[in-house]
This record gives sequence, C-alpha cells and structure tokens, in this order.
Amino acid sequence: MDAQAHWERIYSEKAPNQVSWYRPHLETSLALIEQCASARSSSIIDVGGGESTLVDDLLAHGYEDITVLDISQTAIDANRKRLGRASESVRWLVGDITQIALEPSAYDVWHDRAVFHFLTAPGDRATYVRQAARAVKQGGHVIIAAFGPEGPAKCSGLEVVRYDAESLQREFGVKFRLLSSSIELHRTPFGTVQQFVYCCFKVD
Repeated sequence: MDAQAHWERIYSEKAPNQVSWYRPHLETSLALIEQCASARSSSIIDVGGGESTLVDDLLAHGYEDITVLDISQTAIDANRKRLGRASESVRWLVGDITQIALEPSAYDVWHDRAVFHFLTAPGDRATYVRQAARAVKQGGHVIIAAFGPEGPAKCSGLEVVRYDAESLQREFGVKFRLLSSSIELHRTPFGTVQQFVYCCFKVD
C-alpha cells in the first residue's frame, strides 16, 4: 500500500480523536508560530495538517494567510467541513510533501507536527529538506515536531525515525539554524504517553 492509500484508509476509518496523535489543540505549535510570526499577515503552511484544529486556532488568532497541506483528501475534506465558511479563507493542498510542487519563497513559517518522522528513507528526508529550503523565505522559520528518543518506534502501523535536537539539526543542515528545542509529553486518547521533540529553525 502506498503512502496516500495508507492515510486515506486511516482517515476514512477513524474519527479525529481515535488516532494517537490527536490533541484538542496544538498549544505548543501555536505558541511557537506566534513567536515566529507576530504579523497576522505572515504566510504559514501546516505540513501534514490532517484533521488538526491548528488551522482553527490560527484563524481565531487573526492569521490571514494560511495553507494546509496533507496527503489525504479525506482529511482535508473533514477539516473544510468542520470550519464551514471559514474554510474559504484557507488554501488547501492535497499531496505528498516529497512530491508536490510548492511555490518558491512563499512562506514565513513552515509547521510540521508528525510528518517528518515517518520519512524513513534518507532520500525522502533530503527531498523534504530541499522543499523547505526552497519554499520558506530567507529569514523565515521551520517548526518541526517529531518523536523524541523515547517516543514510539512505530505509529499507525508504520516505522518511524526518532530524533533529538542534535540529530534533527544534522538532517536539516547548515541552512537551518536551530533557535530552540523542547520536549513535549503528549498524552494520547488511549491514555499512553508519547515523547515529541519540538525544534524551531531559522532559514539563513
């Protein structure tokens, strides 16, 4: 099963709060975005937005230029339905982040919670980094949340790669300057705890 088919199946079969990565609100993500993008006109892309409510919170905080990308059309459709008319002010993209063509220097902030750690092939990770380097403006920011060293070794039936701040920095390279990192212990809807590492990079 290819990646798109896998995620279409997951989002078709499970309610938003029946997946391990679900949180009612992505508080850490929102706080970091607000630190990086004080201007409400800042352009923000949420990579792998799925059915996350981050887009709702960004709109509620007055952000005007939001793009949500996900590999699953089902997830995007669910997000648009939840938002109703407010969805018309968001740009929605369906595609694989390692394949989709993004506009160059289009974004001030790139946010990804729980996509990068699914890229187990070095070539896919390199493609992802090139995408971010091309799509984010110079001086912009990249926020990555991935499973930490004590996070799960598999998620949604797929192998993952676990990171600390130093290994994530090595993956992204010298163009991306690490500004901050933190550990978040995410409690899943099933009562288990997953360790995430959050890293915020500046694109030099």
